[in-house]
Amino acid sequence: MSSPRDHTPQEHDPPRAAPSAPGGSTTAPALTRREMLAGAAGMVGGAVFAGLPATLEGQSPAAAARPTVPADATKLQGASTSSLGARSPFVTAARGPTGETVGRSLTPLQHLTGSITPADLHFERHHAGIPALDPDKHTLTIHGLVERPLVFSVQDIKRLPQVVRTHFIECSGNGRASYRAPKPDMTAQSVSGMVSTSEYTGVPLATLLREAGVKPEATWFLAEGGDACLLARSVPIAKAWDDAIIVWAQNGEPLRPAQGYPLRLVLPGWEGNINVKWIRRIELGTRPWMTRWETAKYTDPLPNGTAEMFTFAVDVKSIITSPSHPATLSAKGWHAVNGIAWSGHGRVTRVEVSTDAGRTWHDADLLGESLPKSTVRFQYMWNWTGDETVLLSRATDETGAVQPTRTALIERRGLGTDYHFNQILGWTVQRDGSVFFHGET
Repeated sequence: MSSPRDHTPQEHDPPRAAPSAPGGSTTAPALTRREMLAGAAGMVGGAVFAGLPATLEGQSPAAAARPTVPADATKLQGASTSSLGARSPFVTAARGPTGETVGRSLTPLQHLTGSITPADLHFERHHAGIPALDPDKHTLTIHGLVERPLVFSVQDIKRLPQVVRTHFIECSGNGRASYRAPKPDMTAQSVSGMVSTSEYTGVPLATLLREAGVKPEATWFLAEGGDACLLARSVPIAKAWDDAIIVWAQNGEPLRPAQGYPLRLVLPGWEGNINVKWIRRIELGTRPWMTRWETAKYTDPLPNGTAEMFTFAVDVKSIITSPSHPATLSAKGWHAVNGIAWSGHGRVTRVEVSTDAGRTWHDADLLGESLPKSTVRFQYMWNWTGDETVLLSRATDETGAVQPTRTALIERRGLGTDYHFNQILGWTVQRDGSVFFHGET
């Protein structure tokens, strides 16, 4: 670290029956030339498949051929090792839409299990595209109301004592479309795909502030990113002393560029925009800076003509991810109703599931430990009789807060509200087993 003045800021063939050999043993079927070619293609199939475009719902195009594989994989040498592991070409989970520098790309929640989101499926939200930054040149400056203005290199920060924590990040606009204009063909991805959970490695921001010596009169800090719009947000300093982290790693590897490489500010439980990516500057002061990102944007209009500002924490939420559209239940009987729940106010302590449109509620099982300001997966075993019904989920956090219905949220905040949508969400299951989004609760 140093002083700021030292720096410038096909469908495959079905298996054939093996002919009987003397003594009751069998001989392996002869491999066709097509099958041998398929085995070789399997070595690169993942890379070819990965180049196909994806739709919003994270599916391969309908016209794309199903990957070809040999009828008997035990009769061919498998693929070799590679510098980076690839998913099976049969696994089609993908973000969408893509190709936007100012816009979003959503996590395919309906294809995921557990709580951790793979780093390459973490949702994106960009205001000026993804900057290309050299980690050897990138720095973080801390100045303003401090005793010792400092500039930290990435390596300076990595030398300090580390913490490893698991938290979600959610865009505060997550769920806007399903709140204002719900449609039956929405998927879990299009309804709530702007939330993702990762294990982060970094340094508590408080450690850096103690190095700089924060003056007693400092009550806020400005966090500025290194993208083309210089996104900047004002943060109460109490959050820095509590659980704010400057992170450089995500799920055991360096941050992906779309997630803030080489450095990102993580404010656990708070709306996504304030978790400033590509962070390059922190300035200490006595009041909010009132940047465009907290005046023209990220303020919440209310029905009475006023607006809420600095509504940082994410309210308690949940969504059923399976069964969800476009899935179809193949048979009557037992099915696992799965989903995720989260809260910016702490741990999720309870998730209830209704299988009769909210007339009765049943406690779901929380799978794994419910961590503070992290998603937790829930499960409820449901015996479907074949009747049409609506599945709903409702979460409660450790403060006692419970998800409201959409009707209650509209009464309090109006249809024009822009952020922090945490209404109860659900899915209609029709008699033929098809599943559609149920937007009215």
